[in-house]
Amino acid sequence: MSFHYPLVLVVAALATGGAIAAYVALQRRRSAALRSAGFGTLVGGGLRRHLPYALLLAALPILLVGLARPQAQVAVPRVSGTVLLAFDISNSMAATDVTPTRLAAAQAAATQFVEAQPDSVDVGVLVFGDTALLTQAPTDDHAAAAAAIGRVRPSGGTSLGQAILVGLGTITGKPVSLPENGAAPDTSTLGYWPSATIVIFSDGENTGGPDVEAAAELAAAAGVRIQTVGVGTARGVPVEVDGYQLNTALDESTLTAVAQVTGGSYHAAGDSDTLNDTTKSIDLRLTTKKEPLELTAPFAGAALLLLALGGLLGSRWHGRIV
Repeated sequence: MSFHYPLVLVVAALATGGAIAAYVALQRRRSAALRSAGFGTLVGGGLRRHLPYALLLAALPILLVGLARPQAQVAVPRVSGTVLLAFDISNSMAATDVTPTRLAAAQAAATQFVEAQPDSVDVGVLVFGDTALLTQAPTDDHAAAAAAIGRVRPSGGTSLGQAILVGLGTITGKPVSLPENGAAPDTSTLGYWPSATIVIFSDGENTGGPDVEAAAELAAAAGVRIQTVGVGTARGVPVEVDGYQLNTALDESTLTAVAQVTGGSYHAAGDSDTLNDTTKSIDLRLTTKKEPLELTAPFAGAALLLLALGGLLGSRWHGRIV
């Protein structure tokens, strides 16, 4: 507990000590006067005699401590941290098995997701095809994040692994890569980022790039959770790429595996309406933040209660308000 005006505590101690000393001296003088007048049998203590005064004396330091404006640090739960929205912009995201297209539906759902986030959540946007690119650094300016989502266009292949690595680099503030020789990556320099989440919107059809599972394990080592949103249908539809018809379908198994490695979850979305509902169920990190809570009111309330009780007992027991 801390106090906004700590010097008032000194005043409270001196005033309380002085009041108690004055009361004791008063009672001694009263007892001496009664003895000298021959009323020695009336001298003595007793609950009825001292309790009202004790309540009034107890109210004094409590009231003065309240004037010092005490504060306590309270852990307040809240959704906070960083959310990085990663959009698959491969050619397959132009498929129309989700209306109007997979990518357009993902953009609409992600925009609603951003608009629903509190100011305590920083939102960033990255896009990934054969490579990955950060198009909006994490910011509490959610309008800027929504604008970045609106600029996303489909092209190229799909590298889920590259998306995860670029997302990790954005969160940690340093380049992140996997060793080319297949050796175990060094996770000691990543730090730990439990308040960061990567949300991947994709149909899951990975066409190359860094190993997806190894990249997800790096994210897990850094405490970053990955939530995946499957955009498309298992049946799929053909898309035209450079004059060729290519069939493309939702790969839920890859997206589920990526999420599970990091302790996240996979969210299925078969159509645009379901996709909008899916984003509402994305689980963000619930963290706590120490915030000061002023306790003046509870102290003042307790002091007023003691004053009222002391006055009531004094009036009933002694026929007057003490």
